[in-house]
Amino acid sequence: MDLRTTPLLSYSLSLLFMLVFDCRAWPADIETVAIAHDHQGFVLVPSGDRYVPWGHNYGSVDILERLATNPARVEQDSSEMKAAGTTVARIHPELPAILTAPDAADPQALNQLRKLLTIAESTGIHLKITGLACYKIKNRLAWYDSMDEQDRWKTQAFFWETIAQTCAESPAVFAYDLINEPAAVGKPADGWYTGRMGDFEFCQRLSLNPGNRSGDDVFREWTTRMVASIRKHDETHLVTMGMLPFPGAYRAAAEQLDFVSPHLYPKSGKVDDEVELLQKFDWGKPIVIGETFPLSCGVDDERAFLLKSRAFAHGWIGHWPDESPAELAELKESGNATIQNVIWLSWVDLFKEIGPRMLGDIAD
Repeated sequence: MDLRTTPLLSYSLSLLFMLVFDCRAWPADIETVAIAHDHQGFVLVPSGDRYVPWGHNYGSVDILERLATNPARVEQDSSEMKAAGTTVARIHPELPAILTAPDAADPQALNQLRKLLTIAESTGIHLKITGLACYKIKNRLAWYDSMDEQDRWKTQAFFWETIAQTCAESPAVFAYDLINEPAAVGKPADGWYTGRMGDFEFCQRLSLNPGNRSGDDVFREWTTRMVASIRKHDETHLVTMGMLPFPGAYRAAAEQLDFVSPHLYPKSGKVDDEVELLQKFDWGKPIVIGETFPLSCGVDDERAFLLKSRAFAHGWIGHWPDESPAELAELKESGNATIQNVIWLSWVDLFKEIGPRMLGDIAD
């Protein structure tokens, strides 16, 4: 994306980071998110005001690199998301960018994460931090992928200890999202990764040698261990997991989570089917739809799904485009927009259109 910023703006933002980077006195206008007492959603602490996660996946494959090379862009994107009504952004700091060894983290990468917290705090957007991402195939760590299950889990636990220790004091954290769309078990021939799209693989298997353990057993054991790693340093912020649309596979994992986060993409003409599927994730805990988008349907069906889903869900996260909304609008106006451009703009327009209803600011 062409940010079209001036050198003065970039310098000013860099100076801002230098001034606030080590400051732990967070402004009072962003509060910590907690589960509501009735388990029907979320509240802000200490005010007790209702909080609705309404936002986007952002910079899903290069967030730390983007922040390191062009912090002004991240700042601008955050401002534009906030202007559109965003309250939460789901980010994906990749494990190969964080870890340099099984028990060592890159200080510069953690500095970038702290800067991202500062931007989130200043814009008032909470972060849903997804962990253990190894999406970019070319960036995979050979030493990590050659580990057996228990050593791999130990390294994953260290990752989460490191992230929690880095982020614990920031009220800008909405939740720690343990892993994106995991499968409990696979075979050694399958390898650790699945869900390939081009040069990326977005899903992982937790065990390639489960032995006598069921998938439920693996999910319970793994999730308990990851949550415990986080709680060593952070007893406050919430914990969840990004789930594929298979509720039966994830119920055991959900036992250790604060809320449930399925990924649901409605299909054309089948909105009620997707709402029925969503209802199957109702396990007595708040539900935040961690991914949704008019990917397999038009904007009207996506709108209908979002509005109907309010009967069961308490938060929704779509996807923020790489191009700014203004750029997408210019492309459409000039007749130069691709189909993908038009779909992205339709999402942003829908997000702004129904945001007040999703947030409960106006009645239907």
